[in-house]
Amino acid sequence: MKFLTEYRNPEMVAMYLDELRKTVTRPWTIMEVCGGQTHSLVKNGILNLLPPQIQMVHGPGCPVCVTPLQLIDKAVFLAEKKGVILCSFGDMIRVPGSERSLLEAKAAGADVRIMYSPLEAVKMAKENPDREVVFFAVGFETTAPANALSVIHAKLLGLKNYSILASHVLVPPAMEAIMNDEVTRIQAFLAAGHVCAIMGMGQYYDLVEKFDVPIVVTGFEPVDLLQGILMTVRQLETGKANLENQYARVVKPEGNPEALKIIKQVFKVTDREWRGLGIIPLSGWEVKEELALFDASKRFSINIARAPECPDCIAGQILKGIKKPAQCSQFGTRCTPEHPLGAPMVSSEGACAAYYHFANVG
Repeated sequence: MKFLTEYRNPEMVAMYLDELRKTVTRPWTIMEVCGGQTHSLVKNGILNLLPPQIQMVHGPGCPVCVTPLQLIDKAVFLAEKKGVILCSFGDMIRVPGSERSLLEAKAAGADVRIMYSPLEAVKMAKENPDREVVFFAVGFETTAPANALSVIHAKLLGLKNYSILASHVLVPPAMEAIMNDEVTRIQAFLAAGHVCAIMGMGQYYDLVEKFDVPIVVTGFEPVDLLQGILMTVRQLETGKANLENQYARVVKPEGNPEALKIIKQVFKVTDREWRGLGIIPLSGWEVKEELALFDASKRFSINIARAPECPDCIAGQILKGIKKPAQCSQFGTRCTPEHPLGAPMVSSEGACAAYYHFANVG
């Protein structure tokens, strides 16, 4: 396969669906970790095409969704009270904090700007030496290299007015936390292909062995997902638990060595709070002490109290795969993309947003 259309080929989709029907003999529950995979499953109608024995549940693989409430409040505080130029990816500015979102802060006069790359924020800092520029560095392992590179560039340029508010989270510890949850019903995982493109596959072997669960690294197009599901079901049906790579055209076992080198220059592993899931040990990255000048959390005096989540939002249960969006009593009524109660309704990778925008999903 060389072209995108081949990964959306209806004949190949039909072939994999037919093979799944022939293979599956009993119920199985599989979690796709990544929000991008969730959107593809929903948007392309795959959930309704799968054999009824296969239950797909949606994981915490949306970095915007799991960014803690307190950190959003910190970003709003920096924009409103410290007068910084607060730069962010577009998804993040509409996620509700305890009182307001970054978009609402911008509407009230704060200098909040949408960027496509953190390197744009570095350029902004260079062009505005009299202003503090903070980039809201949110994401999984996929966005970490670019965010780390922005710190490296800022240091090389001798910039004294650039920093990042880091909220990087790591996928394997979250998968382990889900499996350790006493109410979990997950029997296998589709791992996020883009994460593994950076990190490689080595981190997943321990999870396979510890929990005796199949993990298949999978892409994002319909054919990718169906092939990944078929590979997973074949393992489940035969009692196997292995790590396999469906996304071999992109993911190499060793990952991306250059990207990993850049990450290690800037970040160190730390405990991290996940919105809806709580604190997961060793599940995030923070800026190293020797680069504290570029760490907005250390650069600015930020004293923000932890605020409670909206009691009517069940985002935590959705992110753990315990419930689906349509099972929320507020879904599509009080909670909509225009007026979200929780992050999964507003993020482009959020499960609630996928269910809201694409009707008739299972």
